[in-house]
Amino acid sequence: MAKLKIKKGDLVQVLSGKDKGLQGKVISVNTETERVVVEGVQRVTRHTKAGFGGQAGGLVVSEASIHVSNVAIVDPEDNKPTRIKTRVETVERDGRTKASRTRVAGRSGKDL
Repeated sequence: MAKLKIKKGDLVQVLSGKDKGLQGKVISVNTETERVVVEGVQRVTRHTKAGFGGQAGGLVVSEASIHVSNVAIVDPEDNKPTRIKTRVETVERDGRTKASRTRVAGRSGKDL
């Protein structure tokens, strides 16, 4: 299982594919398949049957997953795609020093 730098709730931009250039929030992240679901991106139409309990059938439009390599996080300063860096700071809590990691935008150096 891979460790992904993109998390749920991040604002990302699509780098390749039919929705190239679109931005949206990450709805879910699947670390096993390294795919993310972004709202408003990679929309697919599915045909559904009328279900039990009065659920109506018809066409349902929803978002499909997209590979994590095809999206990049958006820099909060200039709204352009950027890479993610980590900044390690030593913090003292309860008399002990601990290392805390913070995600940082590569373009501007602002916290994400």
